[in-house]
This record gives sequence, structure tokens and C-alpha cells, in this order.
Amino acid sequence: MSAASIVGTADSAGSSSEVRVASRIGSIDLMRGIVMIIMAIDHARDFWDPTPYDPADLSKASAALFLTRWITHFCAPTFMFLAGTSAWLYARNTGATRGQLQRFLISRGLWLVLLEMTVVSFCWRFDFNGLVLQVIWALGWCMALLAVLLFLPRRAIAAFGLLLVFGHNTLDGLHFQDFAAYGAGWGWLWAGLHEFHIAQFGASGYTVALGYPLVPWVGVMALGYCFGELLELPPEQRDLWMRRLGLAAIALFLLLRLSNLYGESQLWHENPRGALYTALGVLNVTKYPPSLLYLLMTLGPMLLLLPWLERQRGAWVRPVSVFGRVPFFFYLLHLPLLHLSAWIAAKMVYGVGAYPSFLTPSLPAGYEPSLLRLYVAWALAILILYPLCRWYAGYKSRHKDYWWLSYV
Repeated sequence: MSAASIVGTADSAGSSSEVRVASRIGSIDLMRGIVMIIMAIDHARDFWDPTPYDPADLSKASAALFLTRWITHFCAPTFMFLAGTSAWLYARNTGATRGQLQRFLISRGLWLVLLEMTVVSFCWRFDFNGLVLQVIWALGWCMALLAVLLFLPRRAIAAFGLLLVFGHNTLDGLHFQDFAAYGAGWGWLWAGLHEFHIAQFGASGYTVALGYPLVPWVGVMALGYCFGELLELPPEQRDLWMRRLGLAAIALFLLLRLSNLYGESQLWHENPRGALYTALGVLNVTKYPPSLLYLLMTLGPMLLLLPWLERQRGAWVRPVSVFGRVPFFFYLLHLPLLHLSAWIAAKMVYGVGAYPSFLTPSLPAGYEPSLLRLYVAWALAILILYPLCRWYAGYKSRHKDYWWLSYV
């Protein structure tokens, strides 16, 4: 998210080609704003509406709960892809050399990793007895890895991205235990690359949750970087290519999903709960790590939506774009807001010690999930954070000479 926000530092002045590229900033900010708002639904669910089962478990979850979880799948791929695009735009519109862009990506990437291991992880748990390493962790490392990839020609970067995105599911048969047999370090290295893993250590139960393995996320960011070149085409040609790519991704998703040929470990099958849940099963794909079908399902519609967003001028555009202009600022605020408010509400209703911490499945006696409660909490959080994000976006715009603002 912070990675994507580097677009906001680009200078729109310059040649006619530069102006065409800079004109895409509005649609990218709008897209980021939409997915930031959608992302908050998932985190409101984590804190305000936890369930004793996976909301994607179609043997137990209602259709409404499943779709509440499913719509948020679009967020992480959009963040990663547009972070790469933003790196392209930053270099293109500021005239940064390869070395300058590499230093930019490495410094901000490592900063994100540090924040994930400290501030963000604490906001998830409200204690220091564990690490929750998720999307900010992956964004940071992927930015640093993209800096290394910049030594390659652009076509080689694109080929690398395609190889990771389309080929990584061939590694699904390898697991943490296979590598841990050679030493715990090898197991964790594999988990960091390609497998969701949670483990506890010591008597205190110190928990490390590696939620976002880097493969194929770095491939998604590499493809987003190469996508930046597409933005330099004339508008009609550019939009045509985005529509073609989006439709091709969706068509390939449907072909592979309905045939169970490749790209997903959770095979599609008939659901005994009926036709509705069988149909929803088509959408029920793997996020940790993101399968090929997960990425096709999410990035395809995103590419289709970008040309439409570019033409939007309604009253809703400006407030939604505000969140897209300062996505990391929003991220840093929304987690403690949702967590603290849910903690206070649970204490008032269920008493001291009743509220479950993040990643703890225990729920207090008498608790009942409520999607209405979830959406009310989400809407209130958005309303509370909007004026703060609008103020910060204006502050950044007025103080572009403050270098440290680009880190938040």
C-alpha cells in the first residue's frame, strides 16, 4: 500500500507523453481507494465478527459471510500489482535513474518490513508475544526484490513475473516439514517463500504467523512494473489492451477452474448444500499462497475496471480517492481503531478477559456472529478515518519537500 502511494510523488509536468502517463494517477488513486475501503471490511470481520470456522468454508459459512470474505480477495493483488506500476510511474515522471529507483525501492521496502514487525504486528495482537507477518511484510520484501530485478532487461522482468505467477503451483507438493527435516531454518525459509505457516515457541507460546509467502507476490509486482509501459500507449489503444488482458484472465480462470486442470489446490466439486454453494465454490480459491486461479480471478476484473474508473467524475470519486492517496496512513490507523473499539465493546458486553486476541479461535460464552454488527463497525471506521486521511493527503500535497512524508 505504501509502495503504491509513491505514485503521488510523481511530477505531472513535462512532455506530452509524460502528461499522458501522469493522467493515469487519478484512476490508480481511485482504484487504491476502493480496495482500501474493501480491505477494511475484512479487518472489521476479524475483530468485530470472528467466527469459529473459516468464512470461506462452504460447508459451514452462509453465502453472505462467504461473499463478505471473498470480495476482500481483490485487495492484496491490487496492492501488489499497482505497487509495481507505481515504481514505473515514479521513474518515468521524475526522471529517476535505475540506481535512484533501486535505492528508493530498497529503503521504503525495508522500512515497511520494520513497521510490519513492530507497529503493525502489535496492532493485530495488542501484545508483544508474537509476530503477524502479512501484506506489509510481503510488500516490503517484494519492493526490495524488484529493485534487484531492475538489473534485468524489461522483457526478462516480465518473463520472470509470468514464470512465478503461472508456474508456482507446481511447488504445491512441497511443505514446511519437508525442508525442516534439514534444519528449522530451511523450513522457515520455505514458509517465507511459498507456504502459509504458524508456529508457537517456548512456554509463553510466542507465535509467528507467516501469512504472505513471497512467491508469487514478487511476480505480481514485477508484472505490475512492466504494466507501466502499457500506460504510455495512446488512451484508446491502452484501454483496449487492458480490456483484452482482463477478459483473457477471467476466461482462463473459468477454463482452469471448471476443468480442475491446473492452478488451484482446492478442486471445484458439487456442494451437497445445493446449487448456490456449488456455484460459490467456483470462487473459493486459495489465498495463502495465492494460487494462479486466485490471481487470475482478482487481477482480471481489476484490469477491466481501470479504464472505466479513468472516466469517472461523480461526487463519490474525490472522497474515495482520498484513501487511495494515503493508503499506508489509512492502514496504520484503521487497525488499532477496529481492534481497540472491538476490545472495548467486548469488555462491556462479555466482561474482563472475555475478548479473544487475534489468531485465537476461542470465543466468549453467549457470543453470536453478526454481519450487521460487522458492517456498522466498518462504516463507522471509514467515516472516522476520512477527515484524518483528507487532512494528511492535503498536508503531503503542501509539503512535498518533506522527504520523510514519502515513508507514510
